Amino acid sequence: MKINLDTKSEITWCPGCPNHMILAATKETITNFIKHKKYTQKDFAITTDIGCHAKIFDYLNLSGIYCLHGRALPTAIGMKLGNPNLKVLAFVGDGAMYSEGMAHFIHAFKYNANMTLVLHDNQSFSLTTGQPTPTSQQGYISKASPLGTFDRPFNPIKLALASNATFVARTSAKDTPHMVETLTKAINHNGFSFVEIIQDCLVFNIETNSKDNLMHKIQDNEDLKKAERLADEFDYNSKSGKIPIGVIYQSEEKSLEEKWPQLKKQYKKRINTTRRPKIQSKLIPIKKPILTKKPIPPKKSTPTKQKEHKYGKKSKEKSSKKSNT
Repeated sequence: MKINLDTKSEITWCPGCPNHMILAATKETITNFIKHKKYTQKDFAITTDIGCHAKIFDYLNLSGIYCLHGRALPTAIGMKLGNPNLKVLAFVGDGAMYSEGMAHFIHAFKYNANMTLVLHDNQSFSLTTGQPTPTSQQGYISKASPLGTFDRPFNPIKLALASNATFVARTSAKDTPHMVETLTKAINHNGFSFVEIIQDCLVFNIETNSKDNLMHKIQDNEDLKKAERLADEFDYNSKSGKIPIGVIYQSEEKSLEEKWPQLKKQYKKRINTTRRPKIQSKLIPIKKPILTKKPIPPKKSTPTKQKEHKYGKKSKEKSSKKSNT
């Protein structure tokens, strides 16, 4: 089977942007699944948010929906409800997900749908010239905050663990093999998997870049108390401490598809539904196109005669009378 995940869209990310590496890691991960015949290309679908990261929608040859700001996650869950056997990946940024999308983020762990959330975190709204996000550090000066950011950033890993997450992982955009390994584990997880990718922005909030020397790889962890300690190691506010990368926490629970009887029946069959639902044909009558033997020639347009202006006619009559006299 030929695998073609490339598109003809021109890549407009900045040269050297870590999004290039995230795209390459995503392609490699999906390609490996297809090569090992675990899934086909049609089994995957994506949703994206608004932002630099969201351009990945144009560069991946996969079905999906380009969503509103902060709404990629609920749209992805809706896709899972429509077809529980899809392998859905939602690509979001720290700005939208932790702002408008915060409620969706928390409740997604509660629902535990079998899908993957890939979060690009560069601690700034880079597409819109670097405004601070909920994970931006204190003192960050931007056009939107010339006096600096006063608020402390919150810790999304701790929030995920407090929301009863079943899979929480972190990786680095500069480490492609580790990204592939982490994304593979996330997609294989039976439930909602959350992968945070720490990445730099080459233009905005540069002071948070180059945290590689703080990162240390950890073994897969299933102990919640240990996961909470690992989450405390990085506070998103300074370059002190350590940044654990790897599977911070993983547990086994029933997924959304296994809890609902309406979804469970289809989910067990492992069938990727691509046909039109029967109810849709009843609600929306399908009109068959009218086929004719010969094409109907276009009607010939007849030129319209221009009427002579009444004033012009009268003026001609007057001039003729004067000539007679």
